[in-house]
Amino acid sequence: MYQIVPATVGDIGISAMSRCSPPKRKRVTSHSHPVIAASALGFILVLATIVAWCNYYASLQKANLLTTEQLDLNKHGYVIRNQAGVVIFKMAFRSGTLDLDSCSKEDKIIRCDKSNAGNINFFIETLKPKDTVTCYRIRWDELKDRVVEHVMSCGDSHWYGGAETRLQHWPITLKGQQAPEPFVTGDIYSNHQVFGGILERYWLSSSATALKINDSVPFHLGWDETNRTLRFQARYDNSPYRSHTGQSHYVTLSYRVCVGLDVTSIHKYMVRRYFNKPNKVPSEAVFRYPVWSTRSLTQVDQERFLKYAFDIQKHGFNCSHLELYDGYTGDYGEFEFDNVKFPNASAMFQKLRKEGFHVTLWTHPFVNYNSANFGVGVERGLFVRNPGGQLPAFVRWWNGIAGILDFTNPETREWYASNLRALKNKYGVTSFKFDAGETSYLPREFSTFVPLKDPSTFTRRYTEMAIPFSDRAELRSGYQSQNISCFFRIMDRSSLWGYDLGIKSIIPTVLTISILGYQFILPDIIGGNLTDRPGALPDRELYIRWLELSAFMPAMQFSLPPWLYDDEVVNIAKKFTALHESLVAPRVLELAGEVLYTGDPIIRPLWWIATDDEAAFKIDSQFLIGDDLLVAPVLEPGKQERDIYLPAGRWRSYKGEYFDKGPIYLTDYPVDLDEVAYFVWSG
Repeated sequence: MYQIVPATVGDIGISAMSRCSPPKRKRVTSHSHPVIAASALGFILVLATIVAWCNYYASLQKANLLTTEQLDLNKHGYVIRNQAGVVIFKMAFRSGTLDLDSCSKEDKIIRCDKSNAGNINFFIETLKPKDTVTCYRIRWDELKDRVVEHVMSCGDSHWYGGAETRLQHWPITLKGQQAPEPFVTGDIYSNHQVFGGILERYWLSSSATALKINDSVPFHLGWDETNRTLRFQARYDNSPYRSHTGQSHYVTLSYRVCVGLDVTSIHKYMVRRYFNKPNKVPSEAVFRYPVWSTRSLTQVDQERFLKYAFDIQKHGFNCSHLELYDGYTGDYGEFEFDNVKFPNASAMFQKLRKEGFHVTLWTHPFVNYNSANFGVGVERGLFVRNPGGQLPAFVRWWNGIAGILDFTNPETREWYASNLRALKNKYGVTSFKFDAGETSYLPREFSTFVPLKDPSTFTRRYTEMAIPFSDRAELRSGYQSQNISCFFRIMDRSSLWGYDLGIKSIIPTVLTISILGYQFILPDIIGGNLTDRPGALPDRELYIRWLELSAFMPAMQFSLPPWLYDDEVVNIAKKFTALHESLVAPRVLELAGEVLYTGDPIIRPLWWIATDDEAAFKIDSQFLIGDDLLVAPVLEPGKQERDIYLPAGRWRSYKGEYFDKGPIYLTDYPVDLDEVAYFVWSG
């Protein structure tokens, strides 16, 4: 017989059934309701706890997935921390947000394949090239023709590098708001809005962080003063960059962020790893003795040029070489002396050589339409062309309308070089001053023999023309040109006291291009250019202070001679050219030899030896030559004193004073009109 037992909650199967009629339903009393409610609530709380724990565990797993070394990634961007856990770098994704569910992590690489806008290829790879350096490779590929933009917060850090600019500050100062513009070389003297003639895709911060944009990126740079941000943008639309064949709908922003122990050590790592180095030191004479240029002469001919040269001797000055600037040919784009202005150029050169003068000539990449060589250029296809045709693309430059030579064309390079060699061989010309070369002189739409994906490659190809003449050659533009062993001149300065291409802009500009890897620097002519008042002289005090500052640069350059003022100015000029030769040049030449192997600056910021000194990060009116000579020129009108900051250490002044309680400020330190304050490290 079957034994029938009452079924209980949880019984299943036959035992839970009854052949009998259902039992009578028990009456639930009002006292049972709280128990049931409490049980239900407890069950819900337990379930909620389990769900919360699962979500928390999942979030921990996701957080671990999106963290590598000291970098934390989220859908809006990422941050990098130093070893102490302090955030030192922030980057936001402006053109889209990551779909974190599409992300995965394998070893040191985080990958994501979706954003809120669609499919992408995104990755961050962590590299450890040295025990003291951590680098992060970041790449965002848009699979459709969209803009990619990342926005870097400058935060509380001080940033350096990028490009020569018209309003040059050290560190970088953001002014207003600027939508991203093509980051290509430009003439800042004629166009205030462009980037300068010397630029590199490299920035460095006081927080020991360095950033380098990859060469293949169609890179545009903008900024926002209010938010203290730099906008790094990649795009082909409405841009001079050209995409690779077959990749017209493929836009990539890729770069590398490296973090080190301090600002100096991380910069040394980046320079050694990523920058070209010169292969030789240019002429020792140019480091020791001034260059004298005819640029300030309102008219130039054979008689005036000879007088200019012999006046240098008459007044007792040395000369590395004479630079014959502009106006010596019949038309722009020709390579022969104007017979009217220079009736016997061969005899002139012989006379100058006999007196010990070396002569360099001014040259440029333009051939004016009225030059005899313009027809040669059209016939042989030597010019940058209009798109889709063989006609030259006309450009406007400061001396007229011209075709611009296409230095991607081997035939153009040989034609140009052969004309320079002919001048050298016929007259004994020592070298050349290569003017212009900036991308801003290319038309908006153009075609070249070898297509230029990055327009600044044009600048690189032009600078290569100086290589055969590099011992005393001079360039004013550069892009990836650090290995060209010649002098790079900063852009023309105006005869002003301020930062707008005035005397105060010289130190920030020299420091900036030094950080970009250009160390053989030629400042502009002493006193600047008075182009608005031809024949006039710069302010006398400005000329003297400019002269004194130039004496502590790697090389000096006169155009307006000091004897146009008075005997006191001549004596001050002799004092400082002698000081440059005896004190500065030996140090510079020693450091120049080291540049070939290290790429380290010759002219250095104060933070180079004071890597954790907040005051040193902001000083833009002092500099170091090497590690042991600190220079503090007077750059204000009417001043014969200035404040000077000495980093920690023992310093001996040019007056013989010792200061060993640094870091200290010397307030209102007296500096006479014929003096520059400088200090030598003494241990």
